[in-house]
Amino acid sequence: MKLTKHLPLTFYSAVLLLIGCGKPFTVVAQTTAVSSPVSDEEKMYRPNFHFTPKKGWMNDPNGMFYADGIYHLFYQYYPDGNKWGPMHWGHAISKDMIRWEEQPIAIYPDKDKYIFSGSAVVDINNTSGLGKGKVAPIVAIYTLHDMTKEKEGKIDVEQQDIAYSNDNGFTWQKFEEGNPVVKNPGIRDFRDPKVSWDETNKQWIMVLAAQDRAQFYKSTNLKNWEYLSEFGKEIGAHGGVWECPDFFQIKVEGTKETKWVLLQNLNPGGPNGGSGVQYFVGDFDGKTFTLDPNFAKRVNQEKAVWVDYGRDNYAGVTWNNIPSADGRRLFIGWMSNWDYAQQVPTTTWRSSTTIPRELKLVKKGNEYSLISSPVKEINKYVSKTIKVKNLKGKGKLSIPEVGKIDLTQAVLSFNLKNLKKDTYSFTLSNALGESLTFGLNTAENYLFVDRSKAGKIDFSEKFASTISKAPLEGTQKEAAFKIILDKTSIEIFYNNGEKVMTEIFFLNKPFTSISAFSNEGMEISNLVINQLNIN
Repeated sequence: MKLTKHLPLTFYSAVLLLIGCGKPFTVVAQTTAVSSPVSDEEKMYRPNFHFTPKKGWMNDPNGMFYADGIYHLFYQYYPDGNKWGPMHWGHAISKDMIRWEEQPIAIYPDKDKYIFSGSAVVDINNTSGLGKGKVAPIVAIYTLHDMTKEKEGKIDVEQQDIAYSNDNGFTWQKFEEGNPVVKNPGIRDFRDPKVSWDETNKQWIMVLAAQDRAQFYKSTNLKNWEYLSEFGKEIGAHGGVWECPDFFQIKVEGTKETKWVLLQNLNPGGPNGGSGVQYFVGDFDGKTFTLDPNFAKRVNQEKAVWVDYGRDNYAGVTWNNIPSADGRRLFIGWMSNWDYAQQVPTTTWRSSTTIPRELKLVKKGNEYSLISSPVKEINKYVSKTIKVKNLKGKGKLSIPEVGKIDLTQAVLSFNLKNLKKDTYSFTLSNALGESLTFGLNTAENYLFVDRSKAGKIDFSEKFASTISKAPLEGTQKEAAFKIILDKTSIEIFYNNGEKVMTEIFFLNKPFTSISAFSNEGMEISNLVINQLNIN
């Protein structure tokens, strides 16, 4: 059946409040109206280059693929309110993952049947038989959540359905005659299918979140799926429900070796409270995922290994169908946290995505680590550059010439040399005295972000109640920082993405200055501040 536009869904007077990747538990009234555009809110909080919808509520990115020079981003979306509601698949496209163009809604819910998270693949060989003509079909695999069953207290509320597109993802048809393609086996939280092509074993692989573990399925045609195995019970972080997995093979940098990586989101239970993305490194034989022994030791020691240690990177997954000539593994997350996502001080819209990132797998000794960096495409938007070769001193240091840069869209990078046991802090501030401080504590060996003075924080007692920290391994003798700044966010990439922290904030006026502080003395080298021009 061809999808047609439904009537607005404002008649839903009650929805389930998500405590996870778009999935509800407690019933709350859905009465928040969307306000008119063009306001102080637009000027202060609408990101310059992180995607956010023009209006309405957004959470998980899902269904991302690349085709014919275009990156497609789909996302969990409720267009008729600024809190979680009946889930649609919103849609945006980009030629470079920096400038995004919002598209018409891709997939609409039916009454009481919401379209939850999932993925989309380019079925190049038309294994599904759903293609027509010369254009390869795009097949979307998503969780259908039955609200009627939910209200009746049933267990089998979630199943996996597919829809397909024969115009590269711009219009969709639900596979009504064949859904569900994976029936519910009697698990309450059974969702967020991520599908990819397993070239080694010549099969489609699906990884699903099944409450406290990941389940793996295989298929030859995307319509008939066979259960393979499961992974994760009592392994890694289990502070909340496992959600939004991803599973892919990746080459180890500088070698011919390949490993498999499982990304596994969960909420709550993140590294600094609320939502978070953990990962696992191992091997896959076409049926079973086995954790690498050395990585297993690391998981046991650290309890969990995280893609991002900040509070605002959740439901992160990667793009499908990136050309082999490019070869990157590209990732994007939802830049918020279920601890306060529905209370942040915006009304026309809520939520944005992280900067798209390239993931790489590196090996030091016998240990594997996933590192991430902002996509290189952001560099083409640099409009002005300030460079400071060296800056030294004790106490407070002012960063020169920052006043010439618009810190609502900027990239900062610098190195620290000859580190001692001390705290090396950097503070962004404005004329109102609002500030955000981040840095490195080498005495106790952690990165930190403190947003307790960064404008509005009283909308949630959980938003700035603690300082976020990311533990570091080994003695830090030198350090390299790359900082991505937008109107309401900071993304910190430490030592080439070895550790990452993403946090949002809501100022009353933009930051205009940066200062540094240390007791023992600080040596800053290769300071580069790039002004972006993306609007």
